[in-house]
Amino acid sequence: MVDFFKELKVNYAVSAILCALLGLVLMVWPGTTTQIVCMMLGIVLLAYGVIQIAVYLFNQVRTIISQGMLLLGIVFAVIGVWILLRPEMIIMAVPVIVGVLIVIHGLHNVIQAISLQKDNYEKWWLALLFGLLTVAFGGVLIFNPFEAVEMVVRMIGIFLIYDGLSDIWILSRVSKVKRNKEKIIDAKFVDIEDEE
Repeated sequence: MVDFFKELKVNYAVSAILCALLGLVLMVWPGTTTQIVCMMLGIVLLAYGVIQIAVYLFNQVRTIISQGMLLLGIVFAVIGVWILLRPEMIIMAVPVIVGVLIVIHGLHNVIQAISLQKDNYEKWWLALLFGLLTVAFGGVLIFNPFEAVEMVVRMIGIFLIYDGLSDIWILSRVSKVKRNKEKIIDAKFVDIEDEE
């Protein structure tokens, strides 16, 4: 169980660092990044659709499942072509999608802040503030008041950098509190043994 939590902590730290790095890339190259992501998404969906259609055409056995996969392949191929021809439509949806993800992340941070407060960590309110700010930033993206997509993408980059760095700080506080609690438990255990 201890190994599982250590692995979870490492994964969480890595995802926070990647989040901050992605934010940096979006902030520095907003237009290019969104175009590349949209084009890649379109190519992947088109390729998947074409493969499903080809599998159906070359397969001798026709079943309800294979017909369903054919239909799915056609839908994916059409969506892929549509994205390749009209990437700006997807680009406009990016802020809302990222906003939702950031709100979820912020709520997770709020839960961690409450956990810190229960563990009597003095600066738990700072973690709560970070979490609430993350939720607010996500909300700004969802209700996108910005006109230019590049500005929105830059803002997403800034929010992701903030989100990643605040995650790293909160994770370090949670780890510190847990270590201190373990030391207290170990000290009490030693005292009990000495009394015996």
